[in-house]
Amino acid sequence: MFLEQLDRVEPHLGPLARMMDTLRRPKRILAVDVPIHRDDGTIYHVEGYRVQHNLSRGPGKGGVRYHPGVNLSEVMALAGWMTIKNAAVNLPFGGAKGGIRVDPATLSTAELERLTRRYTSEIGVIIGPDRDIPAPDVNTNEQTMAWMMDTYSINQGGTQPRVVTGKPITMGGSLGRRESTGRGCFVVAREAMRKLAIPMEGARIAIQGFGNVGSAAARAFHAAGARIVAVQDATGTVHNEAGIDPAALDRHIRQDGGRVADFPGAIPVADEDFWALPCEVLLPAALEGQITRDNARSVKARLVVEGANGPTTPEAEDILLDQGCLVLPDVLANAGGVTVSYFEWVQNASSFFWTEDDINARLDRVLTEAFEAIWQVAAARQVPLRTAAFITACTRVLEARALRGLYP
Repeated sequence: MFLEQLDRVEPHLGPLARMMDTLRRPKRILAVDVPIHRDDGTIYHVEGYRVQHNLSRGPGKGGVRYHPGVNLSEVMALAGWMTIKNAAVNLPFGGAKGGIRVDPATLSTAELERLTRRYTSEIGVIIGPDRDIPAPDVNTNEQTMAWMMDTYSINQGGTQPRVVTGKPITMGGSLGRRESTGRGCFVVAREAMRKLAIPMEGARIAIQGFGNVGSAAARAFHAAGARIVAVQDATGTVHNEAGIDPAALDRHIRQDGGRVADFPGAIPVADEDFWALPCEVLLPAALEGQITRDNARSVKARLVVEGANGPTTPEAEDILLDQGCLVLPDVLANAGGVTVSYFEWVQNASSFFWTEDDINARLDRVLTEAFEAIWQVAAARQVPLRTAAFITACTRVLEARALRGLYP
């Protein structure tokens, strides 16, 4: 998918197109064996990766995911999308990504800690506060980042808070970081809805995934007067045309140990019917490859906001566009997380921390300006927003590469 997206943008890059292979080839790939002692005394081996896609505009930046489906091709693509994302919103970072092929649900907390510390030690040769800065991703969180920071710091002989972002607040994390990706989805959706003359008040929102991204986005939309009419996650799909209270759903899951599928404030529906539910905004915030050519024609939304990375295949996007549905691409829509990660990195460097209101205001400004710039490119070139985002990002990256030159 990533390579096909590059192919689509290449004709729009003029003289810079001769350097496109810079973006087709990751700068550095590290695959590591991660052995740990299991609680029962056995030794368990898993494979881990860290890919630095491009460092022309600054140190690598990107998350670390723990998932049984992790593979090198996926991590390479995710690192590439991070390059585009950081450049699209004009952050001074390159793109990187990491992952371990493991099901974290099969490991105890002690085993997860040993896994994280060993993985961090293995990739420690290429990460660092000014080289490559990991962050949370699928199935990793603040605790994971605390272990990573501590391990790297011990190996370096001194505390290094800037080596990761998404840390706990007590360890130098930033206020607003946990909600930032979902909040960013809301900000860019709000701007797009203004362009499309879709009123926020009463707008119907359908969300796939109710983790940090989906739940934070749901709360932001709800607070602005929109209605969350459908939510889907791995446990099932629920629907309520009158609106689902995201705070109540969050309590049901986190405090009561419930599942989305059995939430009493909505009616269960078949998973395959989720995509066809009438709504103004559809927000896929789970995993990649969710909207495909097989279900795209069922989508009734006027606006798709990609909270996840790569949730819409290129074929599906063509279908959506033909149906008059605007797609807000992941490299813009979910850039709130890396934007506040940048704020965290800056705050760690100065040892001066901002208020949550400051964070949210700065996030709103960065994403609103990025959206407007990409919207203008799309209008001027008569291209979809994804192509416009790639034109903006690829131009910035390749201009930096050209100015820096090749060494030797």
